[in-house]
Amino acid sequence: MCSRTHRSSRTGRPRSTEADEAILEATRAALVELGWSKLTMGDVAGRAGVAKTTLYRRWANKSELVVDAVAVLFDELELPDLGSLRADIEHVVLQFAALLERPETKTALMAVVAESTRDEPLRRRIRASIVDRQKRLVLEGRMRAQRRGELPSDRDLPAVGATDDLIFDVIAGAVVHRALVSAEPVDGPWVARLSALLVGGLGAAAAAGAGAERRTDA
Repeated sequence: MCSRTHRSSRTGRPRSTEADEAILEATRAALVELGWSKLTMGDVAGRAGVAKTTLYRRWANKSELVVDAVAVLFDELELPDLGSLRADIEHVVLQFAALLERPETKTALMAVVAESTRDEPLRRRIRASIVDRQKRLVLEGRMRAQRRGELPSDRDLPAVGATDDLIFDVIAGAVVHRALVSAEPVDGPWVARLSALLVGGLGAAAAAGAGAERRTDA
């Protein structure tokens, strides 16, 4: 599991985990109450009971702070072994949907994504702190499915990496669009259809790859 707090390259006194947690919790609470435009570093410092200089020693601006505050929530996602790839997918999708239902997640995620459309460094931070860290779930699920014999072992590593990226994009994009854009329920029947589509697509991709390898060997 990845670290749940932002690691600063700045020197100084040792970081306090308790202070970090208080700051990130205060940031999420302030976002829900005030929204992105009214949120200030001073307000977060007051809610967390720390000096504003403490925040600036850890985060350069509120964009960095908010990304880390929401990244901690996404680090809560887990992929327990439920016996099949389809069941694993359904479980993590429902977890993800429940996370997006939380006001602090919804407000923070929508705010930083909107802000990142005009802030390239912020976009890179979102990718590193949230997107890339959560791709661990796809890697874990694929490796587990291979051990069960549900998917073939890796042979073309670049192609596997590209497929993992695509799987993550499909799941994250579908759930975010369904929950936050269309405002439709991410319920059991919908999740079952999504997982069936994904598992069927992975099986077809594996079969196509095996066929291409046989033609090459011939």
